[in-house]
Amino acid sequence: MSGGSEATGTSRELLVFRVRRDARCGECQTELEHGTLLYLDGERALCLTCADLDRLDYLPRGDAALTRRARAHSPLQAVVLEWSRSRKRYERQGVLVDPDALRQAEEECIADAELRARRRDRAAVQREAEDQTYVAAFAAQVRALFPGCPSDEATQIALHAWRRYSGRVGRTAAAKALNPEAVRLAVVAHVRHVHTSYDRLLGQTGDRQLAREEVRERVDTVLSDWQQPARSGKQSHSVAPA
Repeated sequence: MSGGSEATGTSRELLVFRVRRDARCGECQTELEHGTLLYLDGERALCLTCADLDRLDYLPRGDAALTRRARAHSPLQAVVLEWSRSRKRYERQGVLVDPDALRQAEEECIADAELRARRRDRAAVQREAEDQTYVAAFAAQVRALFPGCPSDEATQIALHAWRRYSGRVGRTAAAKALNPEAVRLAVVAHVRHVHTSYDRLLGQTGDRQLAREEVRERVDTVLSDWQQPARSGKQSHSVAPA
């Protein structure tokens, strides 16, 4: 076990150690049981009271921001070390810091957490507004390319294509620019899944190309119907799947 402090730049970092074997304070003769903390003054083991470190609070490792702030505010501090049998070395377990410094650090971290939460909420609201705007524009483009497509299905296609983190065509750069081909692909995918027996065939055969070929004629029929303006101001009827 090394001494009770080590050089860190121009200052000395105080070190305390978690007791591995029962010991006794070299000044007050208090028994230091396994798990308690001691400070080494040369060759003498001191309890924290005799080492003038008993006022400090223990802050275990795990929260880097809290530890960093607490140490920045604490005029007196010490690093807590414990021997690792598996790694054959002393490892940091936490720090001892001034109680007032710890409270100040905790308040700052709470304030930051609240600020981050508010920022996340604002960002979520903004994303929601952007998504709604885009979905409306995407649905409008669907109706422009396929005027016979029912408006509720146009919206359904837009929502499905634009769903976040889905990897669907609505999330591509081309779709975001309302590229006609990207929009058409979204419509084709919708028709294939909703208006044909494609899903059932794919589940039965596991052959994507075969299933697509089986429903190709029906897909073309629906698309052809949707490319025509709705008759008498009414939307075209959906084609039932096979």
